[in-house]
Amino acid sequence: MLAAPVAVLSLWAAGVQAATDAEIAERLKPVGEVCVAGQECKGVATAAAAAGGGARSGDDVVAKYCNACHGTGLLNAPKVGDSAAWKTRADAKGGLDGLLQSALSGLNAMPPKGTCADCSDDELKAAIGKMSGL
Repeated sequence: MLAAPVAVLSLWAAGVQAATDAEIAERLKPVGEVCVAGQECKGVATAAAAAGGGARSGDDVVAKYCNACHGTGLLNAPKVGDSAAWKTRADAKGGLDGLLQSALSGLNAMPPKGTCADCSDDELKAAIGKMSGL
């Protein structure tokens, strides 16, 4: 008489333990991963596309990330639309690609990628093109 409840309880406990292990594994999985420059970072492009619905336009990036400094010229940042200032910098750096490399690595008070750490190179290049008119 006591064997039946013990058997049922044992089966129930085994089922609960299996579900608990799966739930624990799901809760403990990493939220993100660290990406090292120059190495492929799986899932980053997918996450950025999912978060933003795809690639952002140059206008979107400028408005959200670049305008605080480049809109006002803060700390000698070239202003949006000041084509002479941008052209001088582009000529010194080797064109639009040189400006992109400066943006990727950071320059003076600007951190790497400005304030858009999750921007792709193409999104940054579009933003630079939009701000500079190049």
